Amino acid sequence: MAQSDQFNGRLGLIFASIGAAIGTGNIWRFPRMVGANGGGTFLIPWLIFLFAWSIPLVIAEFAMGKRSRTGTIGTFRIFAGKKFAWMGLWTAWISTAIGFYYAIVAGWTIKYFQLGITGGLTGDGVDTTEVWNAFLQSPGQVIFFQFIVIVLTLAAIWKGAKAIEKVNVVLMISLFVLLFMSLFLSLWMDFEDGTLDGAIFMFSVDTSLLFEPEIWINALSQSAWSCSAGMGMAITYAVYMRKDEDTVLNAFTMGLANNSISIIAGLAVLSSIFAVSSDPLATVTGGSSAITFLALPEVFAQAPGGSIGPFVMMAGFFLALSFAALTSMISTVELCVRNFVDHGYNRERSVAITGLALFIFGLPSAVVWIKLA
Repeated sequence: MAQSDQFNGRLGLIFASIGAAIGTGNIWRFPRMVGANGGGTFLIPWLIFLFAWSIPLVIAEFAMGKRSRTGTIGTFRIFAGKKFAWMGLWTAWISTAIGFYYAIVAGWTIKYFQLGITGGLTGDGVDTTEVWNAFLQSPGQVIFFQFIVIVLTLAAIWKGAKAIEKVNVVLMISLFVLLFMSLFLSLWMDFEDGTLDGAIFMFSVDTSLLFEPEIWINALSQSAWSCSAGMGMAITYAVYMRKDEDTVLNAFTMGLANNSISIIAGLAVLSSIFAVSSDPLATVTGGSSAITFLALPEVFAQAPGGSIGPFVMMAGFFLALSFAALTSMISTVELCVRNFVDHGYNRERSVAITGLALFIFGLPSAVVWIKLA
């Protein structure tokens, strides 16, 4: 592996890996899982599976990719034999197929950031349900924002590892700042009535619920999905890892950072919802899309600080969500591109082919109207 095709160091790898792991699932699915599975009770199996499942898988992926210096197909061929190279191809296909619809979802977040900064979600008489349904009834708009996401993603990976590293560092640092800002405003909202009931719910444990198998299954799925464990992402980014990197330390750092961001985002969402909703648990368990695009705009519109508070809350949250979606898209596309490059295609052609496939095969998802009541 040429020096120009490597990350500059541990920081670049960590930020890229965190960017791949942190996505919309951390910010909109995690709060729903906490709300539907007993608050702080859910955190116990979720943390157990971080150390028992997700981090060990990421360690294995980092080690394999660092040793093979190829994408998923080449890695399975080297470690399992030629007969099992199809498993690497299957991994690449699944990741790319996820990208078909994930580009649409990422487009939704950018659209809502645009609405947030233009006042489209905070004006008098705004009905968030009507805004959502009107947007999805316009396939042209959905496709336009899908196109924007794909263009931004391709621009980020066009020049290889160094570009991926720089983009992820900028987006992740920005994401941290935006989420902490949202958390501050959310806790302010939650404490206005003299309590922090949202935060208390998130960290309150009911030990009797630990005997519910469903909670453990949901915790495992959240941990594995959120950390991208076993999905080939870590194999791909390990290709650009320097030979002297500590794979175990990197995996633990990535996993702990990923879970920390989930907790910050979950606390921000739950605190703001508990602050203004008469039935917060019904709101937070109403579905990820319903929470994010219907409930939260209504909640953020009631943020303190006059007209500035709702604007900052709305724009900051949806910008953070957009950054999370984009960094996940970057890793998804790079996984596919890396396999093309391994088989003799130049990077620019590989990026163009993958981007075109994402756009074309994502169109069916773009025209499906998900009506929310």
